[in-house]
Amino acid sequence: MKHLTVTIITLNEEKHIKRCLDSVVQLADEIVVVDSLSTDGTKAICQQYDNLRFVEQKWLGYSEQKNYANDIATHDWIFSIDADEEVPAELAQSIMAWKKADNENPSECLAMNRLTAYCGKWIRHCGWYPDTKIRIWHRKTGRWKGEIHEVIDFDTAMTTTKLRGDLLHYSFASHSDYKKQMFRFAEIGGKAYYEKGKKHAGFYCIVSPIVTFIRQYILHLGFADGLSGLRICTTAAKATRHKYNTLRKLQIENKGE
Repeated sequence: MKHLTVTIITLNEEKHIKRCLDSVVQLADEIVVVDSLSTDGTKAICQQYDNLRFVEQKWLGYSEQKNYANDIATHDWIFSIDADEEVPAELAQSIMAWKKADNENPSECLAMNRLTAYCGKWIRHCGWYPDTKIRIWHRKTGRWKGEIHEVIDFDTAMTTTKLRGDLLHYSFASHSDYKKQMFRFAEIGGKAYYEKGKKHAGFYCIVSPIVTFIRQYILHLGFADGLSGLRICTTAAKATRHKYNTLRKLQIENKGE
């Protein structure tokens, strides 16, 4: 049987972490939680589990925090899961079947669909689903990269196996949670664009929000999610505008440099 380390990064996740840990405890040969100095009950909850290592590490950024967790894992096969995610029964069975299979190919990675909740409703449109993610792989073949929406950068050709079952994502308990995250990511994205020297911020500030709304609400059938879909797509468009406003502001402030 393949040995699997489940890695999780946390910061003040007492509302979610128990549900996450309960869903992976039977799958994991080891659980590694890298916590960026939580001030709530996250640590106390994690310490209730056997075969779990709780390591405190000052925040390094999304990718580097996850890479740190992978580096200190005991086993080479990694299952990276977020604290606000849950592995339901069907997906757990798929992972166990893969663990028990009599083959081990480091060039194989495992992907799964992710289903996200918004204000208590599962969203299947707006470009949110199937939201396929690679989450299980041999750590010697790749590392996380990117500050937001991080991805695994593989250094060799990989074969991707799609698992049955959805990874459940309890990300947005309220609309304010969603808006806050979208605008925070937009701020980071605008700064990243500035550092990369992206031009024409004024043009994109006008056009990109419209494109974002049309893509998510019409092309990705956001209207099928009712009022939730409308609110999601409208906020995404506003966040896109904020991203380019951030870029434009930085360009104006540093024009003389």
